Amino acid sequence: MAARPVSDRWRVTSRRPVDLSARDASAKTGAPGDKDATKAHTATLRARLAELQAKLYAEGSRSLLVVLQAMDAGGKDGTIRAVFEGVNPQGVKVVSFKAPTPEELAHDFLWRVHAQVPSDGDITVFNRSHYEDVLVVRVHDLVPEAVWRGRYARIRAFEELLHAEGTTIVKIMLHISAEEQKERLQERIDNPEKRWKFNPADLSERHHWDAYQEAYGEALGQTTARHAPWYVVPADRNWYRNWAVLQILVDTLEQMNPQFPPAAEGAEDAVVV
Repeated sequence: MAARPVSDRWRVTSRRPVDLSARDASAKTGAPGDKDATKAHTATLRARLAELQAKLYAEGSRSLLVVLQAMDAGGKDGTIRAVFEGVNPQGVKVVSFKAPTPEELAHDFLWRVHAQVPSDGDITVFNRSHYEDVLVVRVHDLVPEAVWRGRYARIRAFEELLHAEGTTIVKIMLHISAEEQKERLQERIDNPEKRWKFNPADLSERHHWDAYQEAYGEALGQTTARHAPWYVVPADRNWYRNWAVLQILVDTLEQMNPQFPPAAEGAEDAVVV
């Protein structure tokens, strides 16, 4: 029997709501050693990711969508920088979804998202995503409950469509604790080099912590699927977070098993003159 992927430890497998309060955001479970050993293994995984991404890009027939979600200061930007260091930038795109524009609001909630899904051969990373439409809108009562609850089914159908068309989907929630968020937000205020990141709205959003945890918990259960799984990664420790996310992506790409296409006939005998 084949060994289970390391990343299965973070995978959401039940359709029941996830109790995030029961998950230790500072956990180090499964790490290949202490901080230094884990960082060394992270470098190995990063090199492996680059190899697999090069094959996916060359193969040009399938794609990978990585959805990153987190509370404010959850580490999405840092994760993207750390994980995709060294990959071919031609084959990786990062899309950050901000508050919708008037034009976007005039369309269905998936309209702006569908336009950004990866092309064949590419990896696209969503920094926030269509899940804001069952998180922020729920917490702030922006639409009736019947509307945001109905979106779970529409999200599942959307992701089923992408999967059927050759896009593998990986969804990762970077799970931080309220205490860690407090420290990170305060650091943004205190450190002049990070103050540009500070948004006063982050403080008001923090007052809705429990509501967001409940909204995330239900969304994770409602929309995890074999073809579009959710992973909850403990993210209080950046070094563990980076290793875990890389492990998830490498496991996923190894299961996809992309291959370099065959060379053109006669290529091996060609001579450049």
